[in-house]
Amino acid sequence: MGSSIRERQINLLKQMINFNQPITKSTIMEPSWKILVYDKYGQDIISPILSVKELQELGVTLHVQLHSPRDPVPDVPAIYFCLPTEENLGRISQDLQNQLYESYYFNFISSISRQRLEDLASAAINAQSVAQILKVCDQYLNFISLEDDLFILRNQNSDMISYYSMNKGEITDTEMNNILDGIVDSLFSLFATLGTVPVIRSPKGNAAEMVAEKLDKKLRESLRDTRSGLFTSDLTQSFGFQRPLLVLLDRNLDMATPLHHTWTYQALVHDVLDFTLNRVVVQEPENDANHHLDSHRHTPSHKAKIKTCDLNPSDKFWVSYRGSPFPTVAESIQEELEDYKTSESEVKRLKETMGLDPDGEAAMSLISNTTAKLTSAVSSLPQLLERKRLLDMHTTIATAILEQIKQRKLDVLLEVEEKVMSKNALDRSVLDIISDPECGTPDDKLRLFLVYFICSPNMTESETDQYATALQAAGCNLAALRYLKRWKSCSKIATGSSQYLGGGTRTVNMFTKLMSQGSNFVMEGVKNLVVKKHNLPVTRIVDHLMELKPSPDTDDYRYFDPKLLKPSEGGSTAPLKSRAQFQDAIVFMVGGGTYAEYQNLVDYAKSKTVGGNAKKIVYGCSTLNNGNQFLKQLALLGEDIQ
Repeated sequence: MGSSIRERQINLLKQMINFNQPITKSTIMEPSWKILVYDKYGQDIISPILSVKELQELGVTLHVQLHSPRDPVPDVPAIYFCLPTEENLGRISQDLQNQLYESYYFNFISSISRQRLEDLASAAINAQSVAQILKVCDQYLNFISLEDDLFILRNQNSDMISYYSMNKGEITDTEMNNILDGIVDSLFSLFATLGTVPVIRSPKGNAAEMVAEKLDKKLRESLRDTRSGLFTSDLTQSFGFQRPLLVLLDRNLDMATPLHHTWTYQALVHDVLDFTLNRVVVQEPENDANHHLDSHRHTPSHKAKIKTCDLNPSDKFWVSYRGSPFPTVAESIQEELEDYKTSESEVKRLKETMGLDPDGEAAMSLISNTTAKLTSAVSSLPQLLERKRLLDMHTTIATAILEQIKQRKLDVLLEVEEKVMSKNALDRSVLDIISDPECGTPDDKLRLFLVYFICSPNMTESETDQYATALQAAGCNLAALRYLKRWKSCSKIATGSSQYLGGGTRTVNMFTKLMSQGSNFVMEGVKNLVVKKHNLPVTRIVDHLMELKPSPDTDDYRYFDPKLLKPSEGGSTAPLKSRAQFQDAIVFMVGGGTYAEYQNLVDYAKSKTVGGNAKKIVYGCSTLNNGNQFLKQLALLGEDIQ
C-alpha cells in the first residue's frame, strides 16, 4: 500500500494545520503562527502521530481544548479540529460571539450535516463574523493511526462501541444503528484517506454483516455523487493496480484470543501495564537506579515514581522487537546496553588519550581541532545519548513487565493456555493451577479457565460446576462464565474444534545471555518460552479470502463491490475464476481487537512475502482491549443475565 495509513493521516493533518495548503520548503522555513483548537477526539487522533515539537515546527504556538477556558488572542488565526457535534458547534458559536481570534479555519473530523452547517452559518451571521471564517472543511480523518498498519476507531468514550455495548440484552434498534453508523463513518473516513474503494467480504448473520451493508451503501452513494470527489481519482497506484480487500469480522468469531495471556513485547505491555495511544505509564522504584529486579528482595515499601514513555515508530528498538517473545527482548536490551557501554568507553578513551578530562566542559572546545577519528566519535555523542535514553526506557518497561510475570506466574499460565488451545497434553491440570494461591490473580485464573471452557466443547455441567467452586474459592467473579455459557449454547462457531491447532510452546533451556552477574534482568524462575508459529482464527480466514481458497469457514461469506452499478443480490459471492488473489487487505474486527491478532497478521504477511511480491495487511478494530478489560465486559454481560 504505497504510503501507509499513518503517513497519509500525518500528511493530511500537516496540510490542515498549514491552512489546508500543501507543505512547501518555504512553509517549513518560515511557518505562519497559529493556534490549534481541538476536542478530545481530535486530540486522540493527533497525539499518537504528531509530537509537540512537530506542531511547533508547523507554526502552532498554542494547542488547546475546545471546551477549556480560553482567553482572546485577537491577532492570530485559529485552526479548529473537532467532530461536528451539537455541543462542539455551540462552543464554536460562543467563540465567534466573543471574537476570540483573528480568523477561523473549521476542520471537521467527519462530514458535517447540511442542517448543522446552516446552524454554523446562522451563528456566524449573529456574531457578525462571517468575513473572519476563511475555511470550512470535512477532513474525513475519523480514525486513530497507532502504527503504519494498525488503527482503532475510538479512545475517548470507547465504551459506546465496545463488545458489551453491541451484545447487551436490552439494546434497542436505535442504539444499535447509532453504533453501526459510527463504525461505518470511521471506515468511510479511512478509505477516503486512502483514496480507494475496497472489495468487501463479511460473514452472515452478525454485526459485521450489518457494517458491510451500510458501508457498501455509503461508498456507493459517494461514488454516484459527482460533487464529493473523494474517490474520483481512486488512487490505485498506492495499491499497485489492484484494489484492496476489506475483511469485516465479528468478535464472536474468536472469544479465546482476547482472554489468552500474551508473550510478545507489545502485547505484554498492553496486557500488564497502562498502555494507551502508544504511551505507556510505568512505576519505577526511586532507589532502584540500576533497574535490578530480584524477587527475593522485593520491597514494596520503596517509593515508586511514575514514568511516562512514548513507544512510536521512530524508536528503532521498539520497531524491531515489539513482536518478539519477551525473553528475546530482555536479551536484546542486555546486548544493546553492553554495545552502548563499549561505544561510550571508546569516546572516553579517545578523550583521555588527548589528555582531556572526559567530563570537563573544556574538553568540548578543544575536541574540534583533533583527529578525524575523535571528531567522528564526538559527533556520534548526541546519537549515543539518545540511544542511552531509549535503552533506559526499555529497561524500565521490561523490568516492570518482568515483575508482573514473576508475581503472577504469567509464563506458567501462557504455557497451559497454549496447550489447551492446541489440544496438547497438560503437565498440570487447570484445576490444580486455579487452586494454587501462588499462580496468578483471580482475574488471571478466570481467564485461564474461560479459555479452557471455550476450547472444551464436551465439558459437562457437573465438570463446569466443579471448576466454578474452585474459582469462587480463589476469589473470582463468575458473571463472565454465566455469559459465556449462554454464548456457547447459541454460538454457531464450532468452539474447541481445530480453531487453534498448530499452537503450543517450546522451552529453550537457558537464558544464556542473561545469566551473567552484570545482567539487568534476574530471570531466575521464569521459563524461556517460545510460542510456536501458527495462524489464529482471524489470520486463517484472511488467508482463505486473500488467496481465494475454498473453505467451509468462508465459502458463505458475503461479497460486496461498491463499484458495481447494481449491488449483487444478497451480497452473494461472485465466481472465483473471475478474480485474482489479493495482495492488500484491511482486516477490521467489530467489537474490539487485540495486539495478539495484529501481530499474528504481521507475521503471516511476512511469511507470504516472496522476493519483491509482498502481501500488505492493515489491522483495525473498534477498540483495543487487553485480557482484563475484555473480561470486565463479559462480566457486565453476565450480570445482565438474571
